[in-house]
Amino acid sequence: MQVSIACTEQNLRSRSSDDRLCGGGGRGQGPGGQGNGGYPPPGKASRLAIGPRAPGQNLPHIAFVLRESTGRATGMNYRNLGKSGLRVSCLGLGTWVTFGSQISDEMAENVLTIAYENGVNLFDTAEVYASGKAEKTLGNILKSKGWRRSSYVVTTKIYWGGQAETERGLSRKHIIEGLKGSLQRLQLEYVDIVFANRTDANSPMEEIVRAMTYVINQGMAMYWGTSRWSAMEIMEAYSVARQFNLIPPVCEQAEYHMFQRDKVETQLPELYHKIGVGAITWSPLACGLITGKYEERVPENCRAAMKGYQWLKEKLQSEDGKKQQAKVKELHPIAERLGCTVAQLAIAWCLRSEGVSSVLLGVSSTEQLIENLGSIQVLTQLTPQVVQEIDALLGNKPNTKKESRA
Repeated sequence: MQVSIACTEQNLRSRSSDDRLCGGGGRGQGPGGQGNGGYPPPGKASRLAIGPRAPGQNLPHIAFVLRESTGRATGMNYRNLGKSGLRVSCLGLGTWVTFGSQISDEMAENVLTIAYENGVNLFDTAEVYASGKAEKTLGNILKSKGWRRSSYVVTTKIYWGGQAETERGLSRKHIIEGLKGSLQRLQLEYVDIVFANRTDANSPMEEIVRAMTYVINQGMAMYWGTSRWSAMEIMEAYSVARQFNLIPPVCEQAEYHMFQRDKVETQLPELYHKIGVGAITWSPLACGLITGKYEERVPENCRAAMKGYQWLKEKLQSEDGKKQQAKVKELHPIAERLGCTVAQLAIAWCLRSEGVSSVLLGVSSTEQLIENLGSIQVLTQLTPQVVQEIDALLGNKPNTKKESRA
């Protein structure tokens, strides 16, 4: 007896022509060495034949290849979120500090609109950002725009929800009630990913994983992830999920830039290969340090000058901060040779790292956003030689078993 699975031209044409992503894994060749993203030429069928097998004989292994694809109209690159099936733009838009605080609602709408029109489909926020105002601002804009809900990904983070003892942490109570509050502010029926915004020593891991599984099963979220968790804690969550037939996390959200490398380059790639956990990274410009705007002084309208960010100002003015700013100056010749800004170089450098699904951008103007989006064109110029040159300049490359995508 033989079973065949056929993929015909009609099947391929049934895909929506309005899809903003390139189907079939993009521009590369397929697992079988065929062009057209691995699909057969039009009019021909691709068949996977599974014939009778002897006792104990295993079926042939079929590799699951995760590919980067490029939007037809925008040039944006899309990647799988870890080894899940969710496709996210390699650049996402964050709302920390900016939405509901540093920038006006009008500017927030302009930034979000330009991002979406340029292929960004990942928007990140949290219940704690601007005490919930960031979620409200994002929700109001999404509602007014009327974009198809299926065309973008919204993520939020749960931990700090209020002043009461029961309004923070990762208890089952706060995960469920906190997410309900976020959905009300966002004016959405669900978020695509809900993150645990840090670990909680007061909540058992089984309780956290069960609560995350519950909100997913209730349709309040599609996936869940972690933020600022250690590799050991992520593995514990995965083990608990497997032990009790629950849903494991799909990604970790971590700080990553040229001066913060160890976790994303040494720990997360191993988790990606072992359990499929991807990485969404934030602060690719080290809170603006890599742009060079803090070289002489702290500008009045920047993040480091805002109330509550004295820690950032002190960090920038510390000895380590001054040394890092000196390193940034040395990056200018490399950026000039590649025909880009240092900011674009730094973001592209983050994108080249193995296991990174998306890099979150934090911008306070449309000009900054447009500049940062240009980093995608720089990524193709980051040859192994250029990456080695940057590593030699930075002098802080962690010891890793494997090299990066470059």
